[in-house]
Amino acid sequence: MIFRYSILYVDDVPATLDFYERAFALQRGFLHDGGDYGELATGETRLAFSSKTLMRQLGKTPSQADAKAPVFELAFETDDVHAALERAVAAGATLLQDARREEWGQTTAYVSDPNGYLVEICSPVQLPSAG
Repeated sequence: MIFRYSILYVDDVPATLDFYERAFALQRGFLHDGGDYGELATGETRLAFSSKTLMRQLGKTPSQADAKAPVFELAFETDDVHAALERAVAAGATLLQDARREEWGQTTAYVSDPNGYLVEICSPVQLPSAG
C-alpha cells in the first residue's frame, strides 16, 4: 500500500484550489470539468478537495471544519516560516499562531484556511539519528 492522497470536503473546490496555490505556492494537478473535485501536486502524495455537494450525492454527511477544534492538521514544511506565513495571510488565511521557535528546535506557525481547516507552517524537524 501507498498513501496516495487526502481529500478535504469543501463548499467551493475551484476557490479552494486557488487559495492553496496563492497561499502555499502549490501547483494544481487538475480540476474536474464539473468543478466538484480537484487535486494539488504535493510530491508523492496529493492534496485533494471534493465538494460537499458531491459527497452528499454519494451518501456522505460532511461536517464543517473547525480550526479551533481540529481533528487533524495539514503541515507544510519550509525553510522560511516567516515568509510563508506572510504569504498565506496575504492570500486570505486566518492567523491562529504567529511563528515561534519551539523547544525541540522547530519553528511553527498556524493558520486556518477559508474552509476552517487547520494548517501548520513549519521548518524541518531535526530528527535524532537512528544509531
